[in-house]
Amino acid sequence: MSKKLKLFLGISYLLILFAFIYFIFLQIDISRLNDFSYYKELQANLNSLIGNKLYINLLIFFIFSIVWVALLGFGSPLLITSGILFGKWTGTLVSVISITLGALILYIIASFFFKDLISKLLEKKFSKYIELFKKNEFYYYFIFRLVGGLGLPFPLQNTLPVIFNMKKINYFFASILGFVPGMFIMASIGSGINEFIKESDSFSFINLILSREIYLPIIFFIIFILISLIIKFFIFNARDK
Repeated sequence: MSKKLKLFLGISYLLILFAFIYFIFLQIDISRLNDFSYYKELQANLNSLIGNKLYINLLIFFIFSIVWVALLGFGSPLLITSGILFGKWTGTLVSVISITLGALILYIIASFFFKDLISKLLEKKFSKYIELFKKNEFYYYFIFRLVGGLGLPFPLQNTLPVIFNMKKINYFFASILGFVPGMFIMASIGSGINEFIKESDSFSFINLILSREIYLPIIFFIIFILISLIIKFFIFNARDK
């Protein structure tokens, strides 16, 4: 049963991924990728499309994000896209909720079908962290989410709690609260890219970086990374000593 489900999830994920990529390429004129005015046209068309059917597009993005994450997709592309399409505030809100739900669904599937496999692959390698999670699963998993999952790939972050049988309600709220700062920064970068394209007449990487909508989120992102490293050292790495 688990092998069939694993095969189904893998095939479904690939089909959704290729369908999404194919849809994107259908909308893109590859011959104009070096033409900045083309990006301005795309930006204007996207703004018009989203503005005319905001709630429908939010729902489509919301459902797609849940399925994407549940099928082992990564979160970063969704966050940048949400900022471009919906702005930093709405983009953050829809991303945080949908990605958390997708992660929860993946956790439930992994707990039901792949618990033994995940334990075999991860338990020994991450035993020191698992001991912490068992002491206070909500607090330490919240910190784990807050610091970016200790560098683990996103799908592994979502399935690691299978090993210590984390309560679903703790998983959900620790994830959603831990996600907010990092996801807001990423959505802000996406929103800043959208504003830059809208306001600029030509592309310049220097001007892009010096744009207030870009450099402020990048500064906050660097600060966030430094704080995450400090938290990681004192809460997780210090346990090695």
